Amino acid sequence: MKIHGSPTIGNPRRVAIFLAEKGLEIPFVPVDLYSQEHRTETFLAKNPIGLVPVLELDDGTFVSETMTICRYLEELHPEPSVLGRDPLDRAIRDMWQRRVEFGFYTAIRAYYRHCFEPARVLEPVQIAEWGELNRTLALEALRVLNSQLAENEFVAGPDFSAADITLVTSLQGTATTGFRIPEDCPHVERWYGEVVQRPSVVATAP
Repeated sequence: MKIHGSPTIGNPRRVAIFLAEKGLEIPFVPVDLYSQEHRTETFLAKNPIGLVPVLELDDGTFVSETMTICRYLEELHPEPSVLGRDPLDRAIRDMWQRRVEFGFYTAIRAYYRHCFEPARVLEPVQIAEWGELNRTLALEALRVLNSQLAENEFVAGPDFSAADITLVTSLQGTATTGFRIPEDCPHVERWYGEVVQRPSVVATAP
C-alpha cells in the first residue's frame, strides 16, 4: 500500500496528518504538481481526473479523493477514531468537515489559484475578480467557524477530527498569500494556536 502525493502539500498532507493521528505508516510517493506530473499518462492511469492523493493498494486497485481514502483506512483501523465512533458522532464530524471543505477550503483555494502568479501553472486562466470574491467568502466561512469554536475545543466538538485537519492545512497553505485570520475571529485564532502545535501537524509542516 502506498499513497501518491507529497505529504507536506495540499490534500495529500491532509491524509498524512490523518495517518499520524491514527498511528499508521503508509509510504508516500511524491508527485510534483508544478511540473505537471499529475497530467502525465502514467499518473492519469492511476487517476483519470489528475488529482492527488491516490491510494494504491497491494492488489493494484487505486482509490482517490481525500476523504474517501481516510474513510477506507478508518474502516480498516477504527481506533483511534478520527471520523467518529457512532452514527451520530460520524454525522456531526462529517457535517463540519463538509462545511469547512465547501465553505473555507474551496473559497481560499480559488483565491490562491486566481490571484497569485505561482499558481498560474495550476490555473492558466486566472480571473482576479473571482479570486477576490472568494477571499470574501473565505472570511465569511471563518466567522461561522468562529461561532462554533466559541463553544467547542475543536471544529466538530470535543475531539480532533477531519474538519480540523482540513481547516489547519488550508490556513497554513495560504500563509504566502498574506491571508490572515481576521481580528473578529478570536476563537479561530485560539484554536489555530493550539492545533498547529499538534505532533501530526508539526511533522507534516510544509
